[in-house]
Amino acid sequence: MNVQPLNDSDVPGGCPVAHGDGITRLYGPESATDPHGIYARLRKEYGAVAPVLLEGDVPAWLVLGYRENRRVLDNPLQFSRDSRIWRDWNEGRVSATSPLIQMVGWRPDCVSQDGEPHRRLRGAVTDNLQAVSGRGIRRHVTHFANKQIDAFAGEGRADLVADFAEHLPMLALTRVLGLAQAEGRTLAESCAQVIKGGADALEHNDRIVGILTELAERKRVEPGSDFTTGLIGHHSGLDEDEIVQHLRLVLITAHTTTSNLLARVLQLILTDTSWLSGLVSGQLNVSGVVEEVMWNTPPLAVLPGRFATADLELGGCPVKEGDLLVLGLAAGNLDPEIRPDAAVSVQGNQSHLAFSGGPHECPGQNIGQAIIETAVDVLLHRLPGLRLSVPPGDLTSTASTWESRLDSLPVEFAV
Repeated sequence: MNVQPLNDSDVPGGCPVAHGDGITRLYGPESATDPHGIYARLRKEYGAVAPVLLEGDVPAWLVLGYRENRRVLDNPLQFSRDSRIWRDWNEGRVSATSPLIQMVGWRPDCVSQDGEPHRRLRGAVTDNLQAVSGRGIRRHVTHFANKQIDAFAGEGRADLVADFAEHLPMLALTRVLGLAQAEGRTLAESCAQVIKGGADALEHNDRIVGILTELAERKRVEPGSDFTTGLIGHHSGLDEDEIVQHLRLVLITAHTTTSNLLARVLQLILTDTSWLSGLVSGQLNVSGVVEEVMWNTPPLAVLPGRFATADLELGGCPVKEGDLLVLGLAAGNLDPEIRPDAAVSVQGNQSHLAFSGGPHECPGQNIGQAIIETAVDVLLHRLPGLRLSVPPGDLTSTASTWESRLDSLPVEFAV
């Protein structure tokens, strides 16, 4: 990896180096096991915005405050999504093979651009997401959820992460995009590795792009009623690279965030009996559980990335033109300035940061919600007496820079 050694002058905005061992890394052993501890420590030391190091010891600002996150998300003229203005990239401190490039590098897709180019490309995505969301997404999820459950229903026990949540969204997305079902598990693994980062991220990204390039070529010859065909025929006139990169964008973000969110929703239902009893009795619906999870354990804990278009101040820190900022969605949702008591339920409050915000707010919210609601309904219907088979305190999670995923969710049920 072509990353030059870091010195004090490389710290974004010239921010003072943290005490002790230096600037905090958002990757590595500590971040994998206690990301919230890191956020709390950084908030105590720096306030709403803190200097951090990303994979490869690349410097960035982590935005911890809720209001500061909102300011960045809502102001693309000050905080651009276009990484071509990233100073560390332009000055050669980050290699094209860095795992960070899979998350923050520029691509010909709508999340890499602002203004009119963004509106043109996003319009093609949102138009076709709306079209496919009305074409039986719940039917696809019901079909695949039942197939997944069939594989373990006779055992009386299962791991609802590995046996259910980890692959179900991708199986449904194969139908939405027009992919072969057999490619679902391969793509799910590759999507997870791209988000996780590390040495294999580039290889897995290339695998995804290869499969999606073949899909786009096939759909030009054999069109169907799917998202890929819709992108190809959209009036925005996307070129071949734009089509493939938007397929990649939807596939990775929709699968990884929805599978993570589904696992967390099931965790909450099974560790807090009031939620489960409310769902079974009909007093609650799944959307209320999703809302609670969105506040407390959003599927993306940290959102990449924004780039300062000029020297400015954010949360009292002197951000310099070209600095990289990453948005602490999980930290912002738990900001004591807006949630002095995190134990108080936020049911009915939809102002969380989990879907991002501003011009780049997630356009696939309805599809994710439909997948989760349908999956939970099928699961509760199929598995009477569903209960956690280990103490709630035994459940563990593993985090990367960008997300924290539940390791397993062992359950028992009547056969």
